[in-house]
Amino acid sequence: MAIDVRAKARYVPVSPYKARRVINLVRGKDAEEALEVLRFMPHSAARPVYKLIASAIANAEENFGLNREDLYIYRIFADEGPTRKWRRFGARGQFKPLLRRSSHITVILREHEEEE
Repeated sequence: MAIDVRAKARYVPVSPYKARRVINLVRGKDAEEALEVLRFMPHSAARPVYKLIASAIANAEENFGLNREDLYIYRIFADEGPTRKWRRFGARGQFKPLLRRSSHITVILREHEEEE
């Protein structure tokens, strides 16, 4: 039976659309390979996703005694977090709304199944 190692990053100040753009590139890859891909990405969401996957790997090693080379990203997704509403003043006394979006990112790691 496979052990699921889960890690969550909540209230990440990146919109879920931008986070999903980064997440789609690492879905299904080995955990170490995903870290290498994320390390050199220029996107703003790459850093929080990198830290989250590194945290999940550390959880797997410390809490479950798993080997980091055997782990792969089983599921990873970004849900919408709360949106802060700000305003910027515009022409003729009006104001323009600014929506500062946030996201909750979740990753689930699993060990590769050994073929017998």
